[in-house]
Amino acid sequence: MQTIQANNYQVFFNENGYTYLNAILDVKSYSKIFIIADENTSNYCLPRLLSLLATEIEIEIIELEAGEEHKNIETCLQVWHSLTELGGDRKSIVLNLGGGVITDIGGFIACTFKRGIDFINIPTTLLAMVDASIGGKNGVDLGNLKNQIGIIREPKAVIIDTQFLETLPGEQMRSGFAEMLKHGLIFDKNYWNKLKNISNLNTDDLDTLIYQSIEIKNNIVSQDLTENGIRKALNFGHTLGHAIESYFLENDEKKSLLHGEAIAVGMILESYISKEKALISSEEYHEIKYVLSDIYDAVSFNEKDIENCINLLIYDKKNEFGNVQFALLDKIGNCKINESSTNELIYSAFSDYKS
Repeated sequence: MQTIQANNYQVFFNENGYTYLNAILDVKSYSKIFIIADENTSNYCLPRLLSLLATEIEIEIIELEAGEEHKNIETCLQVWHSLTELGGDRKSIVLNLGGGVITDIGGFIACTFKRGIDFINIPTTLLAMVDASIGGKNGVDLGNLKNQIGIIREPKAVIIDTQFLETLPGEQMRSGFAEMLKHGLIFDKNYWNKLKNISNLNTDDLDTLIYQSIEIKNNIVSQDLTENGIRKALNFGHTLGHAIESYFLENDEKKSLLHGEAIAVGMILESYISKEKALISSEEYHEIKYVLSDIYDAVSFNEKDIENCINLLIYDKKNEFGNVQFALLDKIGNCKINESSTNELIYSAFSDYKS
């Protein structure tokens, strides 16, 4: 597959990625290589990466605990101390080997250590490949609030190695697939039509579909790196989805949801709001609801859950002057940003979801 050109970096695929990686390590003469991984990618992905690195530069492995609950400033402090104790300097480079948590927090750590050192994202999950590693967003959660602290700074490169997907359980693949479905809904109806017939897809299709998803996200981000306009479209399903994800993460009585599981619910709810605002037809809404409900298990909400999720909306990053803003569908394949909704309409969306 051809390399994708982003604003200030490139996205490389499979063997081309390692050719680039070894070349830049040679040319830039880095003082030290730090690989940030979690306990899962250390076991399942790190051996492959190390076997493909052709360099004499000293390599240090920094292993983090896996999970969204560790994507916080406390983890950053630990890693900053480790980088310092292991001799990291401004000529060091960080390789982020992992899913969205690792690429988010690893990028943030690199951007802030010594006022910024180079980093390369090597995503190992479908979610990270099509979403988290692309576009320059780096950051951590503030308590249970998603991605409240961060910086937009692009990596030196992103390397997509789809062999890593062979290590993933099915629920992690479905989590990433939600972002691909979102790309079709907001940007490309033909792409949505390909994805919605998931039973007809095979592994040979996956590389091509991943490539198309990255192209869509890169197309949007390249027009609006700092999210002042069209990039907000990528938040479709995320205004309510992030609130749901945060609420389930902090509530000991609830089983935490994977990101894509929460976003799938968010997309159904926000599609309902789109329908009620006459942006999409009833037929389009029911198609979206049917497709997503067929792929993702239903999530149970009681009245208290719904109230708490709605209360969390005030912390959404897109809000301006205290107003909650949504990215809503404007027919399948298009999106409208900076849309509002009443709490009554949100409650109705939850009610319809439960029906």
